[in-house]
Amino acid sequence: METSPYILNDLKAFSLENTIEEAKLLFGETSFSHFPVLKNNLLIGLLSEESIKEIEENTKEIGYFQYLFTHFYIEKNSNLLDVLGVFASNNANLIPVTANNEYVGYFEINDILQLINDTPFLKSEGDVILLEKEVRDFSFSQICQIVESNNANILGVFIAESTASTVKISLKINTHELNEILQSFRRYNYNVLSTHKEDFFIEDLKDRSNYLQKYLNI
Repeated sequence: METSPYILNDLKAFSLENTIEEAKLLFGETSFSHFPVLKNNLLIGLLSEESIKEIEENTKEIGYFQYLFTHFYIEKNSNLLDVLGVFASNNANLIPVTANNEYVGYFEINDILQLINDTPFLKSEGDVILLEKEVRDFSFSQICQIVESNNANILGVFIAESTASTVKISLKINTHELNEILQSFRRYNYNVLSTHKEDFFIEDLKDRSNYLQKYLNI
């Protein structure tokens, strides 16, 4: 999905001449964890609320404290997953956006989360399946083939967790035949980690367990 419509510039970025007091005032009036600092419209870093919390020299300019700056940004027209990655890796709720090295605005986390919420993976009705498979045998194309061969539609799929030996996949599908798909995955040696009321395999195991228990009690 396109992210550029979500670029904001309603608040003016800091310059090196802004004071610590002005920075504290902005952080006090917003919920931002960081805010960009510019020089000649070029991004030179970000100042965080946490880094200036204990500074008592409020009248000093931000430029005296460049050693506190952090450095991260995203290019304009970057895809949604890249934007999310920058948010996550920097533990921030604001990301500066640049184009041809020049500052053009910033992304705010709530806007991006809303954009994610509007994706078919979250917005559309469907069943979510959590699968586990050995890394060496894992294939997106195989997952798609299993789903589509059962006349179902894929709404989204991503790797939820990965280790050296196994991978966990979250899959969202639109189908009226969930049980058949679950059994197909098991035939291809996928471990189905999620539980579903339509999963006859689980009910069958329960019935066999109950039968065995009755037999042992005779």
